[in-house]
Amino acid sequence: MLPIPNSRSVAAVALAAALLASGSALAQDKLRIGKSVPNSWAFSATDVGIQTGIFKQEGIELAVSSFKGDAQMQAGLTAGAVDVSLGSGPGLGFRAKGVPAIGVAAMYGAPSNLALVVLNKSPIKTVADLKGKRIGVTTAGSLTDWLTRELGRQQGWGRDGMQVMPLGSVQARLAAMERNDLDALVIESATGFELEELKRGRIILDFGDIEKNFYTHVIFATDNMIEKRPEVLRRFLRGWFKTIAFIHANKAETVKITSKAIEVRESIVNRIYDAQVNGFSRDGAWDPVAIDVIRRSLKDLGILDSLPDARTIYNDTFVPVKL
Repeated sequence: MLPIPNSRSVAAVALAAALLASGSALAQDKLRIGKSVPNSWAFSATDVGIQTGIFKQEGIELAVSSFKGDAQMQAGLTAGAVDVSLGSGPGLGFRAKGVPAIGVAAMYGAPSNLALVVLNKSPIKTVADLKGKRIGVTTAGSLTDWLTRELGRQQGWGRDGMQVMPLGSVQARLAAMERNDLDALVIESATGFELEELKRGRIILDFGDIEKNFYTHVIFATDNMIEKRPEVLRRFLRGWFKTIAFIHANKAETVKITSKAIEVRESIVNRIYDAQVNGFSRDGAWDPVAIDVIRRSLKDLGILDSLPDARTIYNDTFVPVKL
């Protein structure tokens, strides 16, 4: 005859079963996410989602890595080093060049994270004063290059209405301005705010006012992710847009988390938040008008030789995301 279990042993077995069930329920799907650059405020939404537990609630455990620009990030997608990534709108063009990844959600609209800055002592006061001036950008064919030329075109000065000078890093361009070799430069708004706080520079223009129909940033996913793990991708996107909703509703906590993530003082991040928070897409849905501007930028930047078919550079299967 089998022994009759006492109430204590029954309770122990029940507790063990509950713990096993709980452990199973808490199992997380691992997802590797790449940022095209490490210190973008928009990309630090990833850190907010992790630290607030939003991705965990969706059953997602994120492994985050950063790259040194779009080209390197697209190489990471090609190599299978990441499953999803955060990159630039013009990065959509890499799909047409054979990268096995595609944009799956609109992330951030007009380029309000980029500004045109002059030194405090500069005689330049308005956009009109920029005609014919020397403007420092990162590299030829970059987004900063395209925005500068687009500004000249919109002002009626022609595509070369300003002298675009690719000089690399912010430090190199600032040094060139100090030597009077440059009149202005295009940089992250965060750096512009910092220069203003230090009384070294002045922001003349927010590029978000120049090209309102645009995608500064988009979310990419590999073909492998889309084919083999679509439900995990859906949960990641739901977690992302829940995070964006949290960011809109919780400025103080967002500033604290993102300040540490991008290593910028909270006083600066407060200004970044106010200037940039409304640029986030709330549901990832694609705007055909913005896609057309991106297509034109791909040709202008030399990423592609001709305008790509819009449907070849983005996937709308996963958006809009319903929260």
